[in-house]
Amino acid sequence: MSDSNTTAFKNPTTFILLGIPGLEAAHIWISIPFCTMYTIAILGNFTILFIVKTEPSLHRPMYYFLCMLAVTDLVLSSSILPKMLSIFWFNSREINFSACLTQMYFIQCFSGMESGIFVAMALDRYVAICNPLRHSTILTNHFVAKIGLTVLLRSCLLILPIPILARQWPYCRTNIIPQPYCAHIAMVNLACADTRISSYYGLFVLFCVMALDVIFITMSYTQILRAIFSLPTKDAQLKTIGTCSSHLFVILSFYIPGLFFFLRYQFNQNVPGHFHVLIASVYHLIPPMLNPVIYGVRTKGIRGRLLRLFTHEGA
Repeated sequence: MSDSNTTAFKNPTTFILLGIPGLEAAHIWISIPFCTMYTIAILGNFTILFIVKTEPSLHRPMYYFLCMLAVTDLVLSSSILPKMLSIFWFNSREINFSACLTQMYFIQCFSGMESGIFVAMALDRYVAICNPLRHSTILTNHFVAKIGLTVLLRSCLLILPIPILARQWPYCRTNIIPQPYCAHIAMVNLACADTRISSYYGLFVLFCVMALDVIFITMSYTQILRAIFSLPTKDAQLKTIGTCSSHLFVILSFYIPGLFFFLRYQFNQNVPGHFHVLIASVYHLIPPMLNPVIYGVRTKGIRGRLLRLFTHEGA
């Protein structure tokens, strides 16, 4: 009997997602802010794509990178929210094994792509401020396309071994995942095999993607700030800072919550499990929601096009 129980999860056909363990009674209420964030993310990012496509004056590298970010945010949020809301609303907790691995891959892949796009946007700001006369000759459409392809391939190829390794593990403990989505760390905890290679590779990916990206962005903005403070007048300094402010807000909204979550998970094990799950879920949804809002409010080209659109419709 014990043998049959042990082998039942060797190759599970489905996993069970618990949602937010300990807060099951509040799932309906929790779904309200999550659904609101998802709606804002969908509408906001589609609006960014529509405005850039229909406004020829925005056909420039900064806005191309912004479109890449919008597409990434749409895929990232749509990889998580529909299944999460089905758990909260309909108690639909089962997920196919292959679908679980696919979801895990998309979450990690597009999170890495988002980080890479921030590096590309930092490069654009660096060239625009530190070498403005050569901006159009350096960041050509062909070069921007190469950057986008590099960001895509880097993330896709680096993340690919993670679900491949996860598929090979035996799952002889349980097929219950105490989260509302298929997270890598959750699947590592379910495997009854030596998963050190996967853990080490996960740290390697974290360093190759997030750590190196943060270092590059920091270096870029160090040079940008030096160039800004060397400008002759305060007005010129403030105007130049304004062109970078929206990008800085977006970077902070992406990396600071991620750092907070990572530190809480690593060094504060007394925090209740449902708090970790809730914070991790919110972390994946805040950037897709905030990015179009921040760019819509603080980017002059997009804000002006929105105002003209609504003014024209109102007239």
